[in-house]
Amino acid sequence: MGTTWSAQCVSASRVDLHGLHDAVQGRLDQVVAQMSTWNADADIMRFNRAMAGDWFVLQEDFLRVLAAALDVASLSGGAFDPTVSPLVAAWGFGAHAGGQGRPSPADLVAARSRVGWQQLRFDPERHRARQPGGLMLDLSAIAKGYGVDVVADLLRRRGIEAALVEVGGELYGYGRKADGTPWRVLVESSPDEEADSEGLEPRILALDGLAVATSGDRWHAYAQEGRRYSHTIDPRSGEPVTDTAAAVTVVATDAMRADAWATALTVMGASVGYAFATEHELAARFLQRTPDGLQETMTPAFERHLAA
Repeated sequence: MGTTWSAQCVSASRVDLHGLHDAVQGRLDQVVAQMSTWNADADIMRFNRAMAGDWFVLQEDFLRVLAAALDVASLSGGAFDPTVSPLVAAWGFGAHAGGQGRPSPADLVAARSRVGWQQLRFDPERHRARQPGGLMLDLSAIAKGYGVDVVADLLRRRGIEAALVEVGGELYGYGRKADGTPWRVLVESSPDEEADSEGLEPRILALDGLAVATSGDRWHAYAQEGRRYSHTIDPRSGEPVTDTAAAVTVVATDAMRADAWATALTVMGASVGYAFATEHELAARFLQRTPDGLQETMTPAFERHLAA
């Protein structure tokens, strides 16, 4: 998926690290083979090329992630949409990016006609989904988090008593380090945080059975004709998000949903996203650029997770 993974492990018994590494890589290779849009032979790309009306059988990983993606799409009112890929590409981002800059009106209309999670027929009982024609699934905003979860599950089943797992910046920690302390991680933020906001405190999370994911315009954006374009596209409007937070961090019990909700809240924007997260008791931190520097807001649920 165009990224890296790492795992820090603690075990009282002797472990074959080469064997463990190969097992983790093999498990992630299964996820990639099903859901990587960077791999033309992946299941998700074969679904995207399927003819209108074709039913496509989903393997277990693909099934679980798509079910979660559609759930978050529904709960977020479409702020998260696993079919947004044509719009992302039209604005010059993603694995299948077109030219950078504002698309023509005709190109935008064409891209928007192929976006909409409600168009997808999903039949989880029969492990299948129906291609309505021209729909392009992209699970990049949730599959990396799922990769974290499956690695943590594999390590537990292999007898690893504690681990901190990372895939593409998304994290999950369980158990205690060798010194008995929990895994402590610094919340990701904007690259200009230190320069602009000397008074902004570093935020530390203790992860034991918890995941953390961060989204925002720090990672993918470009400027053209005096305007900054974020890779975060609002599927509802077809436009890049204008109220984009510099970073949105979400803490959850699994990395898959933390990943998806970080994206959904970023699309909603700093003000609406914060109100939504507070109402729905999501643990979220927003870092927003203002004329006076970076401004931080945290939901009560997020504050409860801060390490003492």
